[in-house]
Amino acid sequence: MTKIFIDLGHGGKDSGAGANGILEKDIVLKLGKKMQELLKNYQDVDAMLSRTSDVFLSLDERTSTANNWGADVLCSVHVNSAADVSASGFETFRYTKANAGTVAFQNIMHEEIMKAIDGSNIKDRGKKQQNFHMLRESNMKAVLTENLFISNSGNAAKLKDDDFLDKLAQGHVNGFEKFLGLRRIEKPPQPIPTDPKTEKLYYVQVGAFEDKENAEALAADLTKEGYRPFIKYE
Repeated sequence: MTKIFIDLGHGGKDSGAGANGILEKDIVLKLGKKMQELLKNYQDVDAMLSRTSDVFLSLDERTSTANNWGADVLCSVHVNSAADVSASGFETFRYTKANAGTVAFQNIMHEEIMKAIDGSNIKDRGKKQQNFHMLRESNMKAVLTENLFISNSGNAAKLKDDDFLDKLAQGHVNGFEKFLGLRRIEKPPQPIPTDPKTEKLYYVQVGAFEDKENAEALAADLTKEGYRPFIKYE
């Protein structure tokens, strides 16, 4: 079983960033639930959210839960903010002393998320390093995603768009799939629908003969009357 820990930043008394009528804690909770639902389409995958409602959790509680659970990877999901309202875009972070496996994890997650939101006019702010608690204290490969700037009106409008959040969620899941080699659950082929009007045929038999000539003679008579008979031998 592959274990994926999805940390949803802030919550409860800690609202995170807030601007343009939305709060970071609400956006990441919605995004995380979408990711967890998408991961149900894969074989042998268990996805745990750090929180499933608007509750406060300390950073230590979050990393302790992930470590004790034995997660294979951790992704901490956030929304960015800046005093400069022109700041915008998407970026990812890894720990400053990350090993090669974590670097690869960040590279794949970053690329797959940017692919998923391609065409949405989102600036790629690049792959960065930082000494964040969630990255430093987790025992597994960990990445932190900063999903646009809530302080930017254009970015905030996208974060309010459910279709855009679907793309963001799919991008994260595509990253998990590629890095972890996840396999999708194969669904059985759907039966081809049949027209109930043509599903059954009703036959009318007007005679049965041991002599073939008698059968042919009746068929000839029926043809003259405008019918379309056929002869079946059993």
